[in-house]
Amino acid sequence: MISDPLDSAEAANTIPNTGQHRARRAMIDSQLRTSGVNTPFVIRRMGQVAREDYVPVASKGVAYVDRAIRLENGAWLPAPLVQGKTLEEAQPAGDEKAIVVDAGSGYLAELFRPLVAELTVISPEEAVGKGTKGKGADLLVIDGAVEEIPAALAKRLADGARIVTGMVTNGVTRMAVGRKTDSGVSLMPVYDLGIPQLHEFDKPKGWSF
Repeated sequence: MISDPLDSAEAANTIPNTGQHRARRAMIDSQLRTSGVNTPFVIRRMGQVAREDYVPVASKGVAYVDRAIRLENGAWLPAPLVQGKTLEEAQPAGDEKAIVVDAGSGYLAELFRPLVAELTVISPEEAVGKGTKGKGADLLVIDGAVEEIPAALAKRLADGARIVTGMVTNGVTRMAVGRKTDSGVSLMPVYDLGIPQLHEFDKPKGWSF
C-alpha cells in the first residue's frame, strides 16, 4: 500500500484525475520542486491539503497559481511557494507546541496541524495584543511579512523557541528565521520572497517634519 502518492513518480497515477488534483500536482512540480523545495514532508502535506478549500469561492479556480490570493476579510493568502518554504524552514519536530499567526485562510495552520504536538492558531490582531494563547510555544510561524515581532508576542514563546516569518524592510520582503533569546527576538533573513505584509505588525511611526 502506498501511503503517500506524491512521494514517487511511479504512484502519480493513483491521484484522482480531476482539475484541482492536476493543478495541485502542477503546483508541486512547477513551483515547489523547481524552486528547490523537495523535502518529503513538505511535498506530502502540500499534496494532501486542498488549497482550494481555503480561498473564496470566486478564487477556487486559481487556488494553485503562483501568486497571493485576496481573502474575503481583505487579507491575503501568500503564494504556494511561501508556504512550502515556511514548512521547510520550520522543520517541525512532531513533539513541539507551535503558534501559527494566520491572516484568515487557515491554510498554513492546516499544513502544520499533524506535524506538531499542540497547535495554537491566532489572528494578527491577537498576536499583537496582550493575550497568552499558546504560551510556552517552541515554534512561532507567521503567515505574512512583518516589520517587527512585538514583545507581547515574544513573551508567549519558550526560551530558545524557533521563529519562521516573513519580514519587511524598506518595502522589501524576505523569508526570515530566528530564535527567542534572553535579550528578545533575533531574526535573520534567508532569501528574498514576495510575501504579503501584515500591517498589524508595523512599527509605530515617529514624527516627521
